[in-house]
Amino acid sequence: MVKKLLFILLLSVNHVSQADEAASFVNTPYSAQKVVFDFYFDEPQKINPALFWIRSLLNPLTEAPYNFAPDEIDINVIIHGTEIVSLAKSNYPKYREAVERMRYYAEFGVKFKVCALAMNDFGYTVKDFHDFVEVVPSAITELAHWQIQGYALISPRILLKKHAIEDIR
Repeated sequence: MVKKLLFILLLSVNHVSQADEAASFVNTPYSAQKVVFDFYFDEPQKINPALFWIRSLLNPLTEAPYNFAPDEIDINVIIHGTEIVSLAKSNYPKYREAVERMRYYAEFGVKFKVCALAMNDFGYTVKDFHDFVEVVPSAITELAHWQIQGYALISPRILLKKHAIEDIR
């Protein structure tokens, strides 16, 4: 019993001293990356926060200490949910911010690919989309293709924000 109490006392002292220590920052030795994003959302507006996932990949890799050139990072975005409407030229006024962000990323080599099956379901044709969009036969086949080529699959989870950061810190 005495040994057990002594052990608990030692653990308590150890935890108190560790509470004052800080986390450490680690620069993981990243290499050039090949990524395929799966965009399939139940609400068209979710494309806006999903685009931040692309930024969260590009920014750290193109800045110090990594300094990769944009052409060293290969990104394909496969679009086949309700967010497809954001890429229709007729909806540009409503989705201008998202379209311009995608156009900006396209200038860095990010490829935005729309599923032809979804395009047909929504009643669009190839001519209905902006010039930086590529239409592919099938989103699922496209996702499989890029994964077979060694691309990492990222499927953004877009959740509704219920709390302000300041309220839960």
